[in-house]
Amino acid sequence: MTWTQAINPLGNLGLSALVDALPIIFLFCALAIWRMKGHIAGLITLALALVLAIGVHGMPGNMAFLTALYGVMTGLFPIGWIVVTAVFLYNLTVKTGQFEIIKDSIASITEDRRLQALLIAFSFGAFLEGAAGFGAPVAITAAMLAGLGFNPLYAAGICLIANTAPVAFGGLGIPIITAGAVTGIDAMTISQMVGRQVSFLSVFVPFWLVFIMAGWKGAVEVLPAILVSGISCALAQWFSSNYMTPMLPGILSSLVSIIALVFLLRVWKPKKIWRFAGESQATLKVRRHSAGAVLKAWSPFIVLTVLISDWGLKPVKAVLDTVSIKIVFSGLDQAIIAGGKPMSVVYNFNWLSAGGTAILIAAIISAIIMRISPGQFLEVFGKTLKDLRFALLTIVSVLGFAFVANWSGMTPTLGKAFTVTGTFFPFMAPILGWLGVVITGSDTSSNALFCKMQQITAEQIGVNPVLTVAANSSGGVAGKMISPQTIAVGAASTGLVGKEGDLFRFTLGHSIFFTLIISVVTSLQAYVFPWMVPALTKATPAAAASADSGGGTTILLLTAAFILVLGLIASRQRSSLDALNGRRSA
Repeated sequence: MTWTQAINPLGNLGLSALVDALPIIFLFCALAIWRMKGHIAGLITLALALVLAIGVHGMPGNMAFLTALYGVMTGLFPIGWIVVTAVFLYNLTVKTGQFEIIKDSIASITEDRRLQALLIAFSFGAFLEGAAGFGAPVAITAAMLAGLGFNPLYAAGICLIANTAPVAFGGLGIPIITAGAVTGIDAMTISQMVGRQVSFLSVFVPFWLVFIMAGWKGAVEVLPAILVSGISCALAQWFSSNYMTPMLPGILSSLVSIIALVFLLRVWKPKKIWRFAGESQATLKVRRHSAGAVLKAWSPFIVLTVLISDWGLKPVKAVLDTVSIKIVFSGLDQAIIAGGKPMSVVYNFNWLSAGGTAILIAAIISAIIMRISPGQFLEVFGKTLKDLRFALLTIVSVLGFAFVANWSGMTPTLGKAFTVTGTFFPFMAPILGWLGVVITGSDTSSNALFCKMQQITAEQIGVNPVLTVAANSSGGVAGKMISPQTIAVGAASTGLVGKEGDLFRFTLGHSIFFTLIISVVTSLQAYVFPWMVPALTKATPAAAASADSGGGTTILLLTAAFILVLGLIASRQRSSLDALNGRRSA
């Protein structure tokens, strides 16, 4: 039995679009107004989508439920698998106390508040976003800055604003992989486009952070640090997103930025140490560690970077994919007619080549390095699963909704309705992504909701859909700083509970400003610099991402440089602490 996808089922495009938007409207209201828990809101949204798919679009019930099942399976693997293993690796470093050494190694490099903001809020926050995400960057970096003596409002606000550009790639590329899953566009192609958009923000954000804190004069005084921090981050982000894998830009760009700034501070320092007027006394105790201890603490993420890079190499992926399990959805495969052609629906369980498997292997190697017993290893893994159970339920429900909306014709109907914006749509595309993140608190969820719509609308107005799909993720980064969930994390980590409104007002203008920057960049890339948009490439059955043959060599060289600089960080820490202790003695 076959069924033809129904677009504009009510015969009136405006009315059909309004009805098909009901699940999205409900999700927004549930999260932003009614403050419903994410997994409950997601499940109800999925149920509403099933009702509309069957009752309005005429999708056979068995096809609708199988479509939801396909989305749920995609949410669990590969997306949920990456989430679980990434957070698990991070939890291992916390459990063993190694993460405290990582924090000390960063916090002790300089006493200047402007440089601390660059190192901790911008670079280290980007590292945490790339390695784990899920609120960890703001929670940890804001608490660190407050502990070092920052005004709590500035500590939280600065970290929220800094946590922008790396959000597009999220924890190990999850937003990009999700965008590829719901659109059928190769994730590496989307990654290339995102890297050509958010890299402009990466250059600009360090200056903006210091300007907010210390004004124009204060920013000029540390301009070398601002330039080194931003340009090094942007170049690494652009290179890794375009030539390696979407799983690495967050981690790699942040590490390169940290390394570059540490090297700079070995040969240059500002003429005077800048602090806030009347700032609170420091409460964070920064301890001294040997170079060996610092290297050991960072080792899980060094191993992770190498393995993720190797897993993305085409020859390696081709070998690993030979053990993939392909599941044909017999009730869906070749049964849905979309665009005049039957859809092939085959679920690819590429368990060995999946990015999450590489992360798990990195966790096993790290457990050996950190001397974690099998019992502790399993205990942390179990706790990670328990902590993430509702997050996973949210992910699978949103992905289930996304696939039902896409394959029933709901998303194509909404996309067709958006064509009324005409040539103005590339400017609007980042704003849609921004809105999705403001409401859901997640670039991944925003991509699941809107990327298919972005793709269809772009195709109908004659724009390369790679541009608008990427713009959804790029525009979403500016929404993170005012998302209620993220605001709550920032307030809780700095003792500002009850003052979330103050924090929202602090970041709102910056959020809108950054979104407009991305909208202008997207419009220019659509009509003035179209050569910046990569050619449309469909996803291969196994791939979330791939890399060129030189990626492994490059990452190994960069990792070697990172290992060498760890000793530099440790020595810098010792000299800073010795100087501080000397002043205290005096």
